[in-house]
Amino acid sequence: MEIDTIGSYNTLKATLPALKESRGAILFVSATLHYQGTIMQAHVSAAKAGIDALSQAVAVEFGPFGIRSNVIAPGGITGTEGIDRLMPAELSERAEKAIPLQRWGTVDEIADCTVFIFSEAAKYISGTVFIVDGAAWHTYTFYLASVNVRSSITTGFPYPEIMFQGQHDLSVTGKKKAKL
Repeated sequence: MEIDTIGSYNTLKATLPALKESRGAILFVSATLHYQGTIMQAHVSAAKAGIDALSQAVAVEFGPFGIRSNVIAPGGITGTEGIDRLMPAELSERAEKAIPLQRWGTVDEIADCTVFIFSEAAKYISGTVFIVDGAAWHTYTFYLASVNVRSSITTGFPYPEIMFQGQHDLSVTGKKKAKL
């Protein structure tokens, strides 16, 4: 939450005077995890959903100042920590085949979408989420089935058995203690 949602909010807050002056655009980075339930990803899903909501509010609230606000939601991108660390190599090829475009995305494809969003061609687009994932989020359940019928691609743990074995814990630890 601190990095994704609060970090996005603080970035907006710091750049708002310049955005107003230039009638500029802001682009937030989200994901597609929160479009479906994903086990052991509640923290990420909540944080990314917060980014989407923030961008929509900014589009409406600051649109009268000429500010555009959009979100890019990348899917699995080759050469990134998300794929390299979270996708076991033995599952990667099967997972790719479950993506409608039959492959992971590239960093250049995310950059291309970003360039478009900031270009003159997108000057009337605001309050939108650009999903760049080869249509993977549309076939999420087929994606899971192709990897392993009873596992989560993000954790590698068998589902739903993992939920009953006490191997998961919602109390995520961090450097700061939560203030209640």
